[in-house]
Amino acid sequence: MTESRILNSRYDVGDLIGRGGMADVYRARDIRLGRVVAIKLLRRDLARDPVFQTRFRREAQAVAGLNHPSIVAVYDTGEEEIDGAGDHEVKAPFIVMEYVKGKTLRDLLKAGELTPESSVRYTLGVLEALQYSHRQGIVHRDIKPSNVMVTADDQVKVMDFGIARALADSAATMTQTQAVVGTAQYFSPEQARGETVDARSDLYSAGCLLYELLTGRPPFTGDSPVSVAYQHVSEEAAAPSTHNTDLGPKIDQVISTALAKDREDRYQDAAAFSAALRAAQDDRPVPRDRGDATQALAVMPMSTQAMVTTDAPTRALSTGSDAPSDAGEDHDGGSSPDPAEHTTAMAVAAGSSPATGVQASVEEQHTESSLFGHDDDRNHRDEDAEHYRTSRRRAWITVFSILAVVVLAAGAWFFWNWTQQEQERNATVAVPNVANLSLTAAQNQIYGSNLIPITEEVYDPKVKAGTVVGTDPKAGSQARQQSEVHLLVSKGPEQVTLPKDLAGQSEATVRSTLDALGLEVSNDVKRENTATVELGSLISTNPQLGEKVKAGSSVELTISTGKVTVPSVMDLDEDKAREVLADKAVGLNLAVETEQNPVLKPGTITKQVPEAGQDIDQGGTVTITVVEEPGPSAPPSSSDGAGSGSADPSGGSSDSANPSGSAPTTPKAADPSKKGNGAERSHPTNPGKPSK
Repeated sequence: MTESRILNSRYDVGDLIGRGGMADVYRARDIRLGRVVAIKLLRRDLARDPVFQTRFRREAQAVAGLNHPSIVAVYDTGEEEIDGAGDHEVKAPFIVMEYVKGKTLRDLLKAGELTPESSVRYTLGVLEALQYSHRQGIVHRDIKPSNVMVTADDQVKVMDFGIARALADSAATMTQTQAVVGTAQYFSPEQARGETVDARSDLYSAGCLLYELLTGRPPFTGDSPVSVAYQHVSEEAAAPSTHNTDLGPKIDQVISTALAKDREDRYQDAAAFSAALRAAQDDRPVPRDRGDATQALAVMPMSTQAMVTTDAPTRALSTGSDAPSDAGEDHDGGSSPDPAEHTTAMAVAAGSSPATGVQASVEEQHTESSLFGHDDDRNHRDEDAEHYRTSRRRAWITVFSILAVVVLAAGAWFFWNWTQQEQERNATVAVPNVANLSLTAAQNQIYGSNLIPITEEVYDPKVKAGTVVGTDPKAGSQARQQSEVHLLVSKGPEQVTLPKDLAGQSEATVRSTLDALGLEVSNDVKRENTATVELGSLISTNPQLGEKVKAGSSVELTISTGKVTVPSVMDLDEDKAREVLADKAVGLNLAVETEQNPVLKPGTITKQVPEAGQDIDQGGTVTITVVEEPGPSAPPSSSDGAGSGSADPSGGSSDSANPSGSAPTTPKAADPSKKGNGAERSHPTNPGKPSK
C-alpha cells in the first residue's frame, strides 16, 4: 500500500482511482491552487524501462498542446525520484491532468443506459475531439469506449493519449518490441498489418466505437486478439441493423464507409464523418465524400447514359450489318439519306412505284415457275404458311409454359427461402453456463452462442465482485437466437463488516481497503488531536469499526493530526503535573525550572510553556517554573554593625542613615550573586530542590 505523499511540494496525493497498462491514476489536491486534479504516475516496475518512459513522456508532449473541451486537459508534468538498483536513483515521470467526474462509455454500455440518439451524440463529440487533434497533427491510435468519459453535464471527454503520435511520426506503428499497439477490437486494418497510420485510422476506430454503442457488441469478436485482427483485415462486418432492427439503412451506409478496409474508401477526415452521421441522424441523404469516376457516372442523367451505351449500335443496325458504325453520319455532321428512301428513289428511277416493282418481281417468279411445270407451288406455299402459323402457336405455348414454370419455381423458391429464414429466425440455442467467469469471458461465450448479453449487477455474498453469478434465462435452457440474455454480475455481499484492524492504518490504506469492500469514503474527513495515533493515520470511523454496513454506503473518517492539546497544570504541584502529562491520553514530557520568590509558597507553579490549550507535536515537552525554598541566610559579620563611623555607599555615615541609633536590618536574599536572575533550573529527577 502506498503512503500519502506530496509531489513537487505541491500535489497532495490521495487515493488510487484507476490503473492502466503502464500507469496508475491517483486523485490529488493542488495545494497551491486549491483544486482537485488527477495525477497519472508511471508504475514503479516500469519506470526503469526507457521504452515505457519514452512512451509516457510522449503522451505528455502529445496532449500538452491540446486545448479542447472534449479532450482531458493537462496542467503540469514532473518526476518523482524512487529507489533504483544499488545506489542508482530512478525518476518516475507523472502527468497532472484535469479531474473528470463521470462514467466511461464502457460503463454506460454495460449499464444499458445508451440509446441510438445518445450513442450518435457521444460519437459526434468524439469526432469533434479527433478533428481538433488531427488538425494539431496528433493521431490518438486507441479510440475505444473505455477511453471516452461522459461528465455529469453530458460532456464528452477523450482521454488516454498514451500511444498517440504526431502525424509526422505515424510511420512508427510498432513499439520497440515489435508489438502492435492499440486494442484489437478497435484498431484499423493497417494497424493490424503493422503499416503506417494516419487520421483515417482513428476514424476507423471511431466507426468501431459507434458500431458497438448502437448494437451492444463490437463489429468483430474472437477467442484471441489475433483472430480479431484477422477479421479486421479480411472480413466484412455485418450491418448494424442486423443486430439492432431499430437502425435504418443510412446508419448502415455511414458505418460501412467508416469501416472500409482501404483507407482511401473511408471518410478522409472527421468533419466528413460528422457530416454524414448528422445527415443520417436527421434522415437526410447521406453525402459521399469520394469524387471518383464511378460516382460521376452514377449521377449522369439517364438520357446521357442511354446515348453513351446504345447510340452507336443502333446507328450500325439502321445502316445494315456490313455498314461501318459511323455510317449514319456524313463528314459534314449531317444525316445521310434514309435507306428506305434510297430504295424508293431507285425504284422510281426505273419507271415504277415501289409496290409495282415488288409485285412485278413476284409475278415474274410465278410465271417462271409455271414454265417449269410446278403448278402445285401455291399449295405448297399454303401448307408452309399453315405450318408456320402452327409453329408460332407452339412456340408461344412453349414460351408461356416456360414462363409459368419459372414463375412457379420462383414462387416455390421464395416460399422455401422464407420458411428457412423463419426457421432460422425462430431457431433456439442452449444458454451456455457462464457462472464464476469474468464478465469479458462470459460475454464472449454468449456472443459465440449467437445471443446478446445484457449486464445486470446483483448482490451475492458468495461470489466475489465482478464475477458472473448466473444468467437469466438459466444455463441450459433454450433461447431464440439473437435474443437477450441477462448476465447477473456480482456486486459482492449486500452488507459488509468494517475491519477492526483499520485503526491506526494510514489514510491511503484505509481508502483502498474500503474501496475494495465496495464502500465510499465521505469527502468530509475529520482531523483530531490524539497522543496514541500517529500523523495521517485513522483514529475512528462513522459507522464504527466492526459494524456491518450496506455495500455502497458512505463512511466518515477521523484522521490523526499528529498533535496533542496541552492540558493546564498551573493549579497543581510538580508531582501531580508530572502525573497528568505522563498520562497515556496526553503523552507529554515535563521539564522543570525553579525560581526564588519570597512572596509565593515554595512548590507553587508560576509559569507553563506552552500554555494550556495550545497544540504541540506528539511526545513534546512542557516546561514549568516552580518556586523553590529559600536557602539558609548567612549570619551578619561583626563589621556589619560595629562602629558608627563606617562608610555608607551613599557617601554618608551609618549614623545618618539610622537616626534612631538602632542596629540596621539585613534584607533576605540581598546577595545578588546568589539570586542571579531570580530563577534556577533544578535536576529533572528531583524537582523543587535548589541547585547548589
